[in-house]
Amino acid sequence: MPLPSFAPSRRHALAVAVSLACSGTVQAAADARQLDPVVVTATATDRLASDAPASINVVTREQIQMRPVLDLADALRGTPGVTVAGVGFGRRGIRIRGMDPEYTLVLLDGQRVNAASDAIAHADFDLGWMPASAIERIEVVRGPMSSLYGSEALGGVVNVISRRATDDWQGNLVYNGGVVGGGRGGNTTQAGLYAGGALVPGMLGLSVFAEHRQKEATEDPTDARLDEQEARRVNTGRAVLTWTPDERQRIDLSHLEGSEYRRRNALQAGAAPYVYETIDDIQRRQTTLAHQGDWNWGQTRISAYRSELDRENRRDRGDATRPQHLRDDMVDGRATVDVGRAHRVSVGGEWRRERLDDASASESGQVQAIQAAFFVQDEIQLTPALSLVIGDRADHHPEFGWHHSPRGYAVWHASEAFTLKGGIGTGFKAPSLKQLSPGYSAVGGGGRFTIVGNPSLKPEKNTSYELSAGWQREGWSAQATAFQNELKDLIQTLCVRACGVRGGELRHYTNVAEARIRGLELAGTVPLADGLRLEANYSWLDPQDRETGQQLLERPRRSGSASLVWEQGALQASLRGEYIGTQKQASDTSQVTLPDYTLVSLDTRWAITPRLSMVVGIDNIADKRLDETGALYAYPETGRYVHAGFDLAF
Repeated sequence: MPLPSFAPSRRHALAVAVSLACSGTVQAAADARQLDPVVVTATATDRLASDAPASINVVTREQIQMRPVLDLADALRGTPGVTVAGVGFGRRGIRIRGMDPEYTLVLLDGQRVNAASDAIAHADFDLGWMPASAIERIEVVRGPMSSLYGSEALGGVVNVISRRATDDWQGNLVYNGGVVGGGRGGNTTQAGLYAGGALVPGMLGLSVFAEHRQKEATEDPTDARLDEQEARRVNTGRAVLTWTPDERQRIDLSHLEGSEYRRRNALQAGAAPYVYETIDDIQRRQTTLAHQGDWNWGQTRISAYRSELDRENRRDRGDATRPQHLRDDMVDGRATVDVGRAHRVSVGGEWRRERLDDASASESGQVQAIQAAFFVQDEIQLTPALSLVIGDRADHHPEFGWHHSPRGYAVWHASEAFTLKGGIGTGFKAPSLKQLSPGYSAVGGGGRFTIVGNPSLKPEKNTSYELSAGWQREGWSAQATAFQNELKDLIQTLCVRACGVRGGELRHYTNVAEARIRGLELAGTVPLADGLRLEANYSWLDPQDRETGQQLLERPRRSGSASLVWEQGALQASLRGEYIGTQKQASDTSQVTLPDYTLVSLDTRWAITPRLSMVVGIDNIADKRLDETGALYAYPETGRYVHAGFDLAF
């Protein structure tokens, strides 16, 4: 007996059956599934992407295998509505629809990881939890999802879904290495291992993942003493034990361990500037116990897990940042039941204890918050072609009480090929433990000012509106989505004393900012010939600061990507281009407009045997260097990068 995979609901099964019946061949059905995969993030239940009440895209394992992926930012490049944003120190984050990276909630198999950026300045530590070899797919929801996931899901959700064991043992050994031209460093190596199968057929399965990746520092083109991008060395491993006592139940016990080393040479600003070496040691752990049941009356899922992140910093000159420890303890559960023929109702709750150990956070060196939440969602099938999803989540925070996040979204299949979607959703982000702590004090801006906490802060809020039209038929697809985000009570630092006095200026956090981000997203797929297709997307963004009336910084007004994909027998190739339009950035005295740029890359994969494949590619073929057009870009793109590797299946 194979390990149970918990088949989708009867509504999804019917959709698959209809899809297969309408297709003439098995290959046509496979193409349809590629265009319309099954997703879970939009409702926490199984639905086809075309039927999901949200704008959602899926990055598949096959796409990840085609190119070097060091973290989530690499995996998501080229996804509609997603751009890479700089977060300082040459690090990057994921920006969805122009929203700041800290408004993107990252999940592993539906479970949140520590939001490191809430406690650690310039942190991108949320992006490297899962080894690339362990990823089955990545689901990206654009738009607020606080009605299901609570705080941090203000702008969108990235859900990384791992590979699962089956009765048949299978595995992959992956290696990839790359060289950056120009002699400025940045070379990489990456090795990954996956193995999974049954310890006791039909009852007990095991999956193990391990990965090592390393990247050299890149030299700053304006000062050879400094690093433009830091050196990194990462080791990550995860084991998942799956017990299926019967066909109705699955119990997963998993543990993840990861260590990360970061090193860079930086410049300390001030009256007497100097160069120093800084090193970060990051340790992360997550342990999870989850139960999933498929009963006569419905489905249940309950999980308990702990996520931890430790960061220690040291410097060869000056004062190092004090050690920081983040810990999240979580218990969540939900039950889903079909009520009559028209309603599928899900109810659930969550308990979360968030703790931060940091000497700068308070006099005691520790702050924590215990939060609870309850949600309800109704998936209503109004007619065979029209569905409506309504839901609400109530979150309780010890500092600001209860907060509601309602959402309503409709999906209308006007025909077999044409689908119209639209809805209104709300989201919020609770202030971080540091921002709320009256005892928090830290020096920022290279010693220019001191920032203190504010216990009177309110949550940041977003109300999002969107309307989407999609068409797909026989390998062709087209989609257009218009959206608008109305953001209120955004948290910024405000000077309250000795403004402009270097070293004496005092700032605190306050809810002062309002913004409106609206835009249009276009995407499509065109089959050009047998085995050849074109995939493209384009985004137009109008990000406005409501306080000043000016364009929000570091957000390209236009962006997009295109891939020419060729699949012929054992050979796959993809020529992809990524366009980043003009954007505003702050200089010392004013705002400047940074030029647009385009990155072109080539990926190839050749199946030498059914078990051995070779991957060869070139990223940034034209060797586009942003320092040649302006030193103010928030993230310094890597130059021409040539890579090669292999994938051995066993």
